[in-house]
Amino acid sequence: MYYDVDLDIDYKAIGRRIRAARERKGLKQHNLAALAEVAATNISHIERGVAKVSLPTLLKIANSLEVSMDELLCDSLTKSKHIFTGELAEIVDKCTDKELKL
Repeated sequence: MYYDVDLDIDYKAIGRRIRAARERKGLKQHNLAALAEVAATNISHIERGVAKVSLPTLLKIANSLEVSMDELLCDSLTKSKHIFTGELAEIVDKCTDKELKL
């Protein structure tokens, strides 16, 4: 069975999501590198989107950050509405009443 799927992977978006998850946990790049057992320079390259992250490394990073793989990959997935809906819910939850009215 063949599916006509666009296999473009947005490595810059993956890097941005890794950085955001790392910052939410209050980790520095070297802390994440130690947890994921990868070089700190590799984390820097991945977050900036200048290096393609391998599947095993992405799995280590996701586990270290306690996030799902689909959360990191959602910009490249065709079915990721549930991730974006969750992100919107978090944003709305943090809004003041005045911000919500806007």
